[in-house]
Amino acid sequence: MFEAIVKKHQKRLYWHVRKIVIDHDDADDVLQNTFIKAWKALENFKEESQLYTWLYRIATNEALGFLRQKQRMNTTSIHPIEYQLSKSLEGDVYFKGNEIELKLQQAILTLPEKQRIVFNMRYFDEMPYEEMSGVLETSVGALKASFHHAAKKVEGFLKGNLNPEA
Repeated sequence: MFEAIVKKHQKRLYWHVRKIVIDHDDADDVLQNTFIKAWKALENFKEESQLYTWLYRIATNEALGFLRQKQRMNTTSIHPIEYQLSKSLEGDVYFKGNEIELKLQQAILTLPEKQRIVFNMRYFDEMPYEEMSGVLETSVGALKASFHHAAKKVEGFLKGNLNPEA
C-alpha cells in the first residue's frame, strides 16, 4: 500500500520540494523524510482532506524546516538562505533551463517564504486555491493576495534583470 502511495505522489512532491530547497540531493533527502513521516503518521490520517493534500502539507513543512535548519547550521555566512539557494541554483548541474528560466527562479527566491510557496504552488503546480488552503491552512483570500503580490514582485524583478536582447 505505501509503495503505491509513493509511486503515485513521488514525482509531483519531488518537484514541489525541489522548488523550495533548490538542490536535487536536498530535495531527495526532504522527500525521503516526508514519506517516512507520512508512513509513521498514516494511521492518524483522518481523511478530512485528500491524501495528496496531506502529503503536500508534510512535504512543505519538511522543506521549510530543512531550510531553517540549514540556515542555523551555516553560522559562518552573512547571507540569507535565499541568496545561498540562488547561488546553488546557478551551479546546479541538474538545472537545464535557459537564462530566462534562471532569472525566473532567482526572482522567486527574492520573495518572502510564504509568497514563494504560494507562487510555486499556483504558477507551477496549477494548484487551485481551495486545495492550497488545505495544504497551507490559510484562507483562500489570503492566498489570492499572496499570489498577487508575489506575481507583481516577480514581474518587477524580471523587468529589471532581463537582458532585452535575450
